[in-house]
Amino acid sequence: MATRAIPYVLLASAFVLLWNSGFIGAEYGLPYAGALTLLFWRYLALTLLMLAWVIARSEPLLPDRGEAFHATWTGILAHAVWLGCALGAIEADVPAGIVALVVALQPLLTGALSGAITGEGTSPLQWVGLSAGFCGVAVAVIARMQGDHGAPLWAYVLPFGSVVAITIASLSQRLRAHSGRSLPMGTLLLYQSAGSAVALLLPALLLEGLRTQWTLPFIAALGWVTVLVSLGAYALMWVLLARVDATRVASLFYFGPPVTMLMAWLAFGDAVLLTDWIALAITSVGVVLVQRAPAPRAQPG
Repeated sequence: MATRAIPYVLLASAFVLLWNSGFIGAEYGLPYAGALTLLFWRYLALTLLMLAWVIARSEPLLPDRGEAFHATWTGILAHAVWLGCALGAIEADVPAGIVALVVALQPLLTGALSGAITGEGTSPLQWVGLSAGFCGVAVAVIARMQGDHGAPLWAYVLPFGSVVAITIASLSQRLRAHSGRSLPMGTLLLYQSAGSAVALLLPALLLEGLRTQWTLPFIAALGWVTVLVSLGAYALMWVLLARVDATRVASLFYFGPPVTMLMAWLAFGDAVLLTDWIALAITSVGVVLVQRAPAPRAQPG
């Protein structure tokens, strides 16, 4: 189906919902496998799924070597490094609120670098929206933080790795799409998932021994994060990056903490605080400002 015919707001809304459902799916799956092991099985399953898709659709299985290499390393950053660093920090006892707050720096970093890398600058009104969105995330997260849990110092650096990884991958993919050199979606996800699976294998094997309880709940959770998130949400993210500038797409990540908290309320009965609703309102205003503001004209790189 041609995604150009689908209104942007529907694509963006679907991305927000699918992306943040990954945290709920992971919570169902983590009791049965370590974080790295879950991620490895997730991307191995996605690799096999995308291989079958590419063959069935007659998409290029062996594209240009440069394009294949680009898809592989951006996939490792956007999938393996992004998720591995975030989940690794939480497993090392860094409070989830601190991880969420650090990861929320990503739209600001994208806005700061977008002009230099893609030639698509960030307008003053977009900076206002990015700042408001970060304030909304801060309201949601700070209200739920309960102090330090004694995590080692190195663990607090990991979320910054997530921020840098997803920012570089997003800007690079936007630059690739802007130049008209992007691979077909199936081939792109095939190389991204294969690269992520290979990158995760050794850490999962050495640190967790790939120990897995193959129960029905784990298989269901694995299917959830593989199909809905790694396939659905990431495909939507690349589609959005092909349509609009990276700053607008990055601003959608601000919905992460408040939307995830609402999903946790629906899935697990977690309490929803008044500050969650306030945060969602502030974040929504910020994202709308970023989306509606006219961006400065792109300068050719």
